[in-house]
Amino acid sequence: MDIGVVLQTTPPSARVVDLAKKAETYGFTHIWTFDSHILWQEPFPIFAQILAETRNVIVGPMVTNPATRDWTVTASLFATLNEMYGNRTVIGIGRGDSAVRVTNGKPTTLATLRESIHVIRELANGRAVQYKGADLRLPWASKSRAEVWVAAYGPKALALTGEVGDGFILQLADPSITEWTIKAVRDAAVAVGRDPLSIKICVAAPAYVTDGTQAGLVHGREQCRWFGGMVGNHVADIVERYGDSAPVPKALTDYIKDRQGYDYNEHGQAGNSHTSFVPDEIVDRFCIVGPVEEHVKRLNELREMGVDQFSVYLQHDAKDETMRAYGEKVIPVIAEQIVAKG
Repeated sequence: MDIGVVLQTTPPSARVVDLAKKAETYGFTHIWTFDSHILWQEPFPIFAQILAETRNVIVGPMVTNPATRDWTVTASLFATLNEMYGNRTVIGIGRGDSAVRVTNGKPTTLATLRESIHVIRELANGRAVQYKGADLRLPWASKSRAEVWVAAYGPKALALTGEVGDGFILQLADPSITEWTIKAVRDAAVAVGRDPLSIKICVAAPAYVTDGTQAGLVHGREQCRWFGGMVGNHVADIVERYGDSAPVPKALTDYIKDRQGYDYNEHGQAGNSHTSFVPDEIVDRFCIVGPVEEHVKRLNELREMGVDQFSVYLQHDAKDETMRAYGEKVIPVIAEQIVAKG
């Protein structure tokens, strides 16, 4: 299982680059960032700096969307990074959340998302595509390669992911919900004749390593409670569309009943005042909070379900400490054990 990290592009950008460099040193394989250009800094210049100052990590947005940039611009950005640094990008994409809502927009339709995935992937991989009635190609991008990983929660979005995605991003680490979503993605892949095992599975959630005390657990939960609010934005869309009979696990919908709005000025921040409705049970299920042993146990459980990558959201007060704990005590334990002499 690969281990990635998810960063906000909060200034100073040098701190973001520094965290990415440390992550590579500790053995993390992927550096993801939020892509919300008003709340935080534009990620693509920062991606370039990260790639310039590292050797192996793969970078990408978690997640971009079809509305913020013209699709040809998005494709060109990735293809340019690949030409400069050797195919070390991945395209995480979804319908859009904070990047569009802050400007009073709405997430795109799934039909638009599907079309954008095709256009962006073809162009970013040096292939020709028809866009707005024109036959287009990036003539300088023949060697560029980038996969498109789709973020999804609801049944229709999960089906789309299985039908067209190279990867699936689930932003929570609850084992039962993970199992349900993976099955939905793989069933959709089979239905259209795809190999379901060819779709990479990425689970992303906050991880907070504690000292094993009750006080440490309480503090860790408070540092990660914001995540239930962020997930709740997407769940609210599902409930609005399907009502109380939404065809998703009750664990994903029941907890938002007391949700009363959301302030994007506090998006992705520990101590977010609009996430008090998130109970401890959801924090424990959606995130990984506890001593090292708890993290290893959950990651092994996710790996057995078919998860290829776990990415750590680092939006809390222990960024360096969490990366160090993962690098020294978690990643070595879950890594494939290869002996020097049989």
